Amino acid sequence: MYDIAIIGAGPAGASAALFTAKAGKKTLVLDSDQSVTKRAWIENHYGAPDISGPDLVAVGKKQAAKFGAEFVTAKVSKLNAKDGSVAIETEGGETYEATHVILATGMLTDMAEASGIATKPGTEPRIKTIVDVTPEGRTNQANVWAAGTVAGVSMHTIVTAGDGAKVAINVISELNGERYVDHDVLKS
Repeated sequence: MYDIAIIGAGPAGASAALFTAKAGKKTLVLDSDQSVTKRAWIENHYGAPDISGPDLVAVGKKQAAKFGAEFVTAKVSKLNAKDGSVAIETEGGETYEATHVILATGMLTDMAEASGIATKPGTEPRIKTIVDVTPEGRTNQANVWAAGTVAGVSMHTIVTAGDGAKVAINVISELNGERYVDHDVLKS
């Protein structure tokens, strides 16, 4: 059983995983390796020099793994809400369970729709459908959240990464029962 499972390891998912793992939460990231970021060249990601999408994704995954996030390559086919947790089914037949799930599936909403998660029309160019979320990132399903492009934010990597962090902080705060803040300080 994981505290948090994140579906997708692009900028939103890896950023969420970085925050959840660093907060000491048992974190699983399930990724189908289909991130649109893997085809990108990025010159507008704050704090990073010009970088290829594959390199940005690799750096994000490495940062999250440093704090203990586990990565599994698998395509999630369906989520099933249980009493206080969510069962995660993959196309390969594996099943995982987590207290909370964060969807960070980019442009892909088929698994969300198959799981009964409410969607609505997208507003970004080329994004036809998004998951319907509250400002905190909650979906209509208990313990299921969404972040990044699938949640309707701008497709730019810096924006989706920030949204992944925001939703992760909200999930951590709910698990902890108080607002979570992660501020490191320079060592003298």
